[in-house]
Amino acid sequence: MGVVVGNNEVMTSAPSSLPRRPGMTVPLPGHLHTHRERLNELADMGYTDIWSAESDGADAFTPLAMAAAWEPRLRLGTAIVPAYTRSPACFAQSVASMADAAPGRFAIGIGSSSNVIVEKWNGVPFVEPYKKVRDVVRFLNDALSGEKVAKSYDTFEVNGFKLGVRPEIKPKILVAALREGMLRLAGRESDGAIINWLSPTDVKRVAEVVNGAAGGQEREIVARIFVCPSENTDVVRAAGRFAIAAYLNVPVYAEFHRWLGRGPQLQGMWDAWKAGDRKAALAAIPDEVVDDILIHGSPAQCRAKIQQYFDNGVTTSSLAILGLDPELNYWESVKALSPSAS
Repeated sequence: MGVVVGNNEVMTSAPSSLPRRPGMTVPLPGHLHTHRERLNELADMGYTDIWSAESDGADAFTPLAMAAAWEPRLRLGTAIVPAYTRSPACFAQSVASMADAAPGRFAIGIGSSSNVIVEKWNGVPFVEPYKKVRDVVRFLNDALSGEKVAKSYDTFEVNGFKLGVRPEIKPKILVAALREGMLRLAGRESDGAIINWLSPTDVKRVAEVVNGAAGGQEREIVARIFVCPSENTDVVRAAGRFAIAAYLNVPVYAEFHRWLGRGPQLQGMWDAWKAGDRKAALAAIPDEVVDDILIHGSPAQCRAKIQQYFDNGVTTSSLAILGLDPELNYWESVKALSPSAS
């Protein structure tokens, strides 16, 4: 049931009825060829998913392809692959190959990424991100149907491409989304949304938009959750400010947090950053903002806050363990946060 706000019905937030899927971000620390036993351990601990990313480290597909062969209990997803950095046909081949390697347990997450990754690092103009993501989603749906694609999309044209590999099971397609336009796209034209850099309370608003755009049907909502299970509060907050400043000064993330209502808390940081005073920018980030969007504390406190994300509409987590405390042991943190520890 929803509530009426103005002329629009908004779905009330509640825990999703979809299966809860606790996941972990990959690749894990260390060389890729050393990860087999660790991936087996993740599944033993009750983690159901692993989610890769693509920025300046490993590509999104290779860690998942290795996991597909090594650990059949894990579902595999990308969170995310930029819509710009592969040509349409190459993108479809990568997706189809992964889906064929891991039938029924691969999900492709697509997003606009950022001007830094797309334009500065890859030399691709970062223009019309909403349309680009929408067109890649539409093209992948067309290509994965197995039919020949001869079609003009708003941001590119494909003339006569047909996939030579057709997966037995079509993979889920999810959209990385921040503000309303992309969130609605995720609900309307894909199987769900991928979200990050937000608090458990923020999830309520995001989930309402996604599921509302889906006509009230529940969509999968994958959240990358940044966590540091350490009670060394001052050290974690100080290091966390660097991570927050690095992300939330990127224009798309700044606008996202304005939309969430965090503008007054972050305006001091934005002003100092724009003026070139990085030290003042870090000092201007309030403790409550750090505590809202970076989980820290004892493992039990961290698990309780992770549960709040699920309670507010997240269906799948992708924990990203941050080494904000130099004394933190990564693998012990993985164990302490696992479903088997709770």
